[in-house]
Amino acid sequence: MWLFSSKGPSGFSSYSTAEEVTQGINASGLTAIVTGATSGIGVETTRVLALRGVHVVMGVRNLAAAKDVKESILKEIPSAKVDAMELDLSSLESVKKFASEFNSSALPLNILINNAGIMACPFMLSKDNIELQFATNHLGHFLLTNLLLDTMKKTSHESKKEGRIVNLSSEAHRFTYSEGICFDKINDESSYSSWRAYGQSKLANMLHANELTRRLKEDGANITANSLHPGAITTNLFRHSGVVNGLVNAFGKIVFKNVPQGAATTCYVALHPQVKGVSGKYFADSNLSTPTSQGTDARLAKKLWDFSMNLIK
Repeated sequence: MWLFSSKGPSGFSSYSTAEEVTQGINASGLTAIVTGATSGIGVETTRVLALRGVHVVMGVRNLAAAKDVKESILKEIPSAKVDAMELDLSSLESVKKFASEFNSSALPLNILINNAGIMACPFMLSKDNIELQFATNHLGHFLLTNLLLDTMKKTSHESKKEGRIVNLSSEAHRFTYSEGICFDKINDESSYSSWRAYGQSKLANMLHANELTRRLKEDGANITANSLHPGAITTNLFRHSGVVNGLVNAFGKIVFKNVPQGAATTCYVALHPQVKGVSGKYFADSNLSTPTSQGTDARLAKKLWDFSMNLIK
């Protein structure tokens, strides 16, 4: 329980908020994309980045909801720079359209926060006929990152500022299928477990950041890629599990983080000077954390990369 945690080496803990971990940071001049920015920690991440001077582009499915978020932020922070663009991560076509429009906008891109996600939903296929959790949580973000990478490289080169890619993973990566990623059974409904499929997608987020780190270092790019666990948070992610959702509603305020605490690690990894030059790592509670052996398996990461590249062709 976060109530009983202590501060780690960073000086922060599970009860630190996004505002606290970014206190005193002036991020004016930076541009970030935040996916899934209209609910839960995505809203708070957007708000706090904007508070610190970042120009935030929200990648969202619901533009009307994004308009409400933007208006709320501007009411609190009149100088905030917040925009919204349509993005459905379960659709490769939508991801390509978003990336094309952003790349054509001539905006720089310093920070990419792959935040959006769904959790433990019943078996469904995406518009591209890929299991929905894997498609939304991993593959959409994988394609988005690939398509925005040249813009990030150009920005980091011209601005002389480090680019940062932040993947929201989860401690659920510990509870994936025994083989880690079921490459041959991604779409197999008969062996589908909603919670293990979620764990699989979160392991994929981590492995993606790790393999991306290796490739960025080979390229000599001044861009880092890390993954993180935001914490158990009282958000609508639990909506597909009636029993769990009931427990969250009943006891969430006692045992789970609130949204400002849930967004802290994301904002820490995206902005804090302590994370400068750190790449291919896993964070929790705004501190370095240790994933499973599968989470650091370089061969598995490379295999996932190749598998994902074939799916987005």
